[in-house]
Amino acid sequence: MKITTWNVNSLRVRLPQVLTWLQTNPVDILGIQETKLVDAKFPTAEIAQAGYDVVFAGQPTYNGVALLTRRDTIASVTDVVTNNPDFPDEQARLITATCDGLRICCAYVPNGQDVESDKYGYKLAWLDALAGWLGKGAGAPGKPLVLLGDFNIAPADADVHDPVAWEGKVLCSAPERARFAQLLALGLVDSFRQFDQPEKIYSWWDYRQLGFRRNAGLRIDHVLVARPLLAALRGCSVDKAPRKWEKPSDHAPVTACFERAALPG
Repeated sequence: MKITTWNVNSLRVRLPQVLTWLQTNPVDILGIQETKLVDAKFPTAEIAQAGYDVVFAGQPTYNGVALLTRRDTIASVTDVVTNNPDFPDEQARLITATCDGLRICCAYVPNGQDVESDKYGYKLAWLDALAGWLGKGAGAPGKPLVLLGDFNIAPADADVHDPVAWEGKVLCSAPERARFAQLLALGLVDSFRQFDQPEKIYSWWDYRQLGFRRNAGLRIDHVLVARPLLAALRGCSVDKAPRKWEKPSDHAPVTACFERAALPG
């Protein structure tokens, strides 16, 4: 089983790229962020034609999340919850569902803008509330959890192209990294760091100043998995190819691979 996260930075713009990528990478579950679409305009027909079912939560212009599940490999999608019931929020940043026994939570964590801004406080409060809700079972207690998405947090200096320049700044600040650790303390592990990885692997590069060409990036997109899933985990990688396409998202897909036969239940 392959489970992917990808911030597409506007599904209206990047739907052809998503469909093209799925043709050559037919993952079982794809969590996407920043769809930037109201629900009435979500491209369900095009996604269905590609062989995927989808649940989603959107709003105009900003945010928006969705879970795509491959119809011929995922038998059931149940217990769908949009947003965090413990954190009233008009922003569409969270969608959770049980997919063949796995509790999949797709998150678009607030960016925070700047450590001195109100948006930074909102980000920390949002993350605290997420940890609290996940700690209670995320609406399906007992189901092994996969928390994926754009976390807008580079958890360690190894995930930053220039740790000195980014020290203390939003995405890399100590309070944000503490919130990431708080999520891990729920019994989750960073699937990417369970394997030997090349140095300087990132998932996001700024459009400005030739960020991608210089590999001036950050690893802020993650697939965190519950410890009971570790026995089935076989790999995790970043696919930089879509970042090279014309008018790409500034994020790349991150995929965790599992041996289906080794999954619990």
